[in-house]
Amino acid sequence: MLSLLRRITQEVTAAQSLSAALDIIVRRVRRAMRAEVCSIYLVDKNTKEYILMATRGLNADVAGNVSLKANEGLVSLVGRRAEPVNLEDAHVHPSFHYLKGSGEERYRSFLGVPIIHHRQVLGVLVVQHEDKRRFDEGEEAFLITLSAQLAGVIAHAEATGAITSINPNVIPSGSDFRYKGIPGSSGVAIGRGVVVFPPADLDVIPDRITTDFDEEIQDFYQALDAVRQDIRRASNRISQHLSKDEKALFDVYLKILDDNSIAGEVVRKIKEGQWAQGALRQVIQAHIQQFNRMDDPYLRERASDLRDLGRRILSHLQEKAPNVAERFSEPSIIIGEELTASMLGEIPIDKIKGLVSVMGSGNSHVAILARAMGIPTVMGALDLPYAQLDKVDLIVDGYLGKVFTYPSEALIENYQQIVDEERLLEEEYETLKDLPCETLDGHRLSLYVNTGLSADIARSLDRGAEGIGLYRTEVPFMVRDRFPTEAEQVIIYRQQLEGFAPSPVTVRTLDIGGDKALPYFPINEANPFLGWRGIRVTLDHLEIFMAQIRAMIKASAGLYNLKIMLPMISNVAEVEEALALIRRGYAEVKEEGYDVKMPQVGVMIEIPAAVYQVKELAELVDFVSVGSNDLTQYLLAVDRNNPRVADLYNSFHPSVLRALLSIVDQVRDEGVGLSVCGEMAGDPMGAILLMAMGYDVLSMSSTSLPKVKAVIRNISMEQSQVMLNEVMKLSHAEAVTQTMTRLMREANIERLIRPSKTTNVE
Repeated sequence: MLSLLRRITQEVTAAQSLSAALDIIVRRVRRAMRAEVCSIYLVDKNTKEYILMATRGLNADVAGNVSLKANEGLVSLVGRRAEPVNLEDAHVHPSFHYLKGSGEERYRSFLGVPIIHHRQVLGVLVVQHEDKRRFDEGEEAFLITLSAQLAGVIAHAEATGAITSINPNVIPSGSDFRYKGIPGSSGVAIGRGVVVFPPADLDVIPDRITTDFDEEIQDFYQALDAVRQDIRRASNRISQHLSKDEKALFDVYLKILDDNSIAGEVVRKIKEGQWAQGALRQVIQAHIQQFNRMDDPYLRERASDLRDLGRRILSHLQEKAPNVAERFSEPSIIIGEELTASMLGEIPIDKIKGLVSVMGSGNSHVAILARAMGIPTVMGALDLPYAQLDKVDLIVDGYLGKVFTYPSEALIENYQQIVDEERLLEEEYETLKDLPCETLDGHRLSLYVNTGLSADIARSLDRGAEGIGLYRTEVPFMVRDRFPTEAEQVIIYRQQLEGFAPSPVTVRTLDIGGDKALPYFPINEANPFLGWRGIRVTLDHLEIFMAQIRAMIKASAGLYNLKIMLPMISNVAEVEEALALIRRGYAEVKEEGYDVKMPQVGVMIEIPAAVYQVKELAELVDFVSVGSNDLTQYLLAVDRNNPRVADLYNSFHPSVLRALLSIVDQVRDEGVGLSVCGEMAGDPMGAILLMAMGYDVLSMSSTSLPKVKAVIRNISMEQSQVMLNEVMKLSHAEAVTQTMTRLMREANIERLIRPSKTTNVE
């Protein structure tokens, strides 16, 4: 059963079009279940009707031409219930509706299961028999299992079908194809797409049209020849250590490379208009699918040989290809299956108009980086046909999390008005740069910035930042191929401390683990977010921790503006141990003759355990800073990088708000500084609530700072507390955001956050 399910899924995944995928499903399911009929109905997104898209057993001529209304027939009943319907005699059921011309009048038994993807019913998979009998439980379970596996494949095929069915040489301008993702960074970008991908990864190579066939074919043959030479060299180098049978493996590789069918197929696809890398991907993947479907385990293993050779050829093709930076002649919208910080680092910032990532969520590190740079971003666009979007006109709506491909002139004009309005808002923010962040009734709130790069200093000061609430020391660790020395760290930290002196600079000790890894210090765990990360790593490696502490304190010589913050604290013992080590490091630096003062030390509250012990923790330290990103993640048990559950991650969840208020209540009389340095602090709506709760410092990206200041300066503390009291009574996160949106509109401050047209454009 499992192998059958796997083979069907593999065949469908390899299909080149939606119609081909659906035909494979109905053909294979009919045979597997020995049914007389198998059909697939898909929901039309506009009319909500169920269209018969593919069938084996019914009249094939009606496929694509007949449909059932949203409340008509047994198929729509399956869709409305979102659960199977299994009937002995479908004709006597009150919901039965005969599809004229389909030929289904002679079929009595009926089993329909819904095809569901991300809670949406995409369609219904149906099997039928002439006999009056119910399908048994095993058959029903098989169809449910298959439907669940195929839902994502069908969703993706449906999304890409609009693109692949179009002649690639004709741009369908004005089509306004729309894809939904997750807002990553607010703003609007209008421009051409550029697909980026990691090197030597066949699966993510995009399709790209070429007219220079001869050059692409020449590049392909040169790469093929280079791989042959690589294999011969490898074989000669280790031949004396191998048996005759083992050496034959190299001959197998060379024979595959000499196989005219594979090379010929690649050349043929290039002549059809596909670039060499895309043609290679299509051919290799098609052959891998064939191998995977074979019953013989030895032959199935040859799929891995073919994939390895494909990657080798691709690697040589990419050596000759222009590097990422050279591909950008104008500012573009960057698209990728999973964008990473290192990918962005290869692209000149002035050439990035917007970002779209198929994977990830609004709190992925790429999204956080995008907000810091003010780049409109959409994350988690799972059904986006990204491989077909190179050099395609796009609109990225970072406010609503939407991506439009082949936009019409009318849509471009609507979004251009938003861009123009954004520019006016930026000009209004500029006038606030040197003004204090103070409410209408005189309450003062300090706005700090989160930094990680030296380039952040000038940008942050230009936006009116009053200090650094979080300097991420892991960033300079990540850009190296080894741990930085103590002397190197002194230089790095000194830049931040000098740049903001005499204002305070809060430096967080190394926070790796979870989704932040060092290439030279891998941490492989089954559940990394509940594993070895943050303070747990550094307390286990005193050589790393002490070098970092001494470097921080040395860097503060003569400036006296250093504050040290400890991440991922889960108990009092960790703080006591870290404090003892910090005092030891301070004493060692003093003995070396440095003009330093003992820095203030604080803890991050980002684990539920710390929320319940915050009073005891506050008794030990000078300040407490809430990391709202991880606190939200741990309270809600939601991996913020997982797009499947990204809609459950919400900092305005009542539980998160109650935890934040509880922290304030517990430390109110402890005399410690109280701040928030997560993304919630940079959200104007969140900033209002946090100020009303009693937090006196908010730390955010420099891009968010002007918006927060504009809102705080146009509201009173009394108004914010009224808002807080109203939302703390609510039990749904959506109700909190809806209520806050209404209250901010009534206070005439919503206009300061985003252009008014963003709520109307479609």
